[in-house]
Amino acid sequence: MQPVNRRRFLIVAAGSMGGALAGGCQTNWASRPGPIVSRKTFALGTEVSITAMHPTAEAAERAITAAFDELALVEQLMSIYRPDSQVSVLNSSGRLVQPHPYFIEVLRHAQHVSERSCGALDVTIQPLWEAFAAAAKAQQIPSESEVALARASVDWTRLVVTDECVRLLKPGMKITLNGIAQGFAADRVLAALRAGGVEHALINAGELAPLGCSPRGDAWRVGIQHPRQNDAHIALADLDGRALATSGDYATRFSADGRHHHILDPRTGYSPTELCSVSILAPTGMAADALSTTCFVLGVERSLALIKAMPGIDAFFVLKDGETIATGGFPLQTEGSAA
Repeated sequence: MQPVNRRRFLIVAAGSMGGALAGGCQTNWASRPGPIVSRKTFALGTEVSITAMHPTAEAAERAITAAFDELALVEQLMSIYRPDSQVSVLNSSGRLVQPHPYFIEVLRHAQHVSERSCGALDVTIQPLWEAFAAAAKAQQIPSESEVALARASVDWTRLVVTDECVRLLKPGMKITLNGIAQGFAADRVLAALRAGGVEHALINAGELAPLGCSPRGDAWRVGIQHPRQNDAHIALADLDGRALATSGDYATRFSADGRHHHILDPRTGYSPTELCSVSILAPTGMAADALSTTCFVLGVERSLALIKAMPGIDAFFVLKDGETIATGGFPLQTEGSAA
């Protein structure tokens, strides 16, 4: 299977606009010495970029190198496209002995969200995804019996996770971490930058993680991908120190009309029909990533009930008819405030 960029959804706006917001951004970097260092790579099926600001370019470069080392480790563990990854080993044998602590951390967070959402998030969804991907190659949709057969292997409660071993208890079970690994990768990159002394940065690892301030000394401003217009955003948001993740129905389609796409409800076997996209702000990239997929599956009403009980979470929904709904703490900005 070739890598697929299953999320093409966030456009970083040029520069940052507007005044200093939450997150303690009071520094005007334009008036201070020190370069802006940017580097890109490819990991976990998407382009990853880091923009860091530090008084010395050498220190920034060292921190970015360490951050990319962390990114490479996450990919080695969690990429479904690498036959030697821990995900692939688990999928091929049904058992993984001595899993890496990162792998355990991500699986346990996924299991926690699965429990809170009554299974709306399920990392064992991979057999369903494969059924739709295989049918799409023949420009078809899998039959009801094929969907039912794939669903029979999807069950997060049959994934057993301990520090010593991870096991899949049903025949044909497979996992994918594509709905959570990018967010975790952003968290690890951010931690590496902090450890290297970087205080101001923006990480785009398929999910966005801000650190400190933008080059203008205020909050990083980003555009949220328009689900129906390429190279356009539907809204602007000023990042307030939280990570931002978006799940949309436009990234990978399994049917020409877009009815069937890569976000699948593990409980029905088919793509949900209410939403075009969901953007989540959360204290960590891993939480934002997992919840964006979860809320897409749940729909607006059930998502609002879920996130109301979870501190530090805000959401921005785009419905199929183009209507948008945002929770009170989502830091939307208007086009008119742009510089």
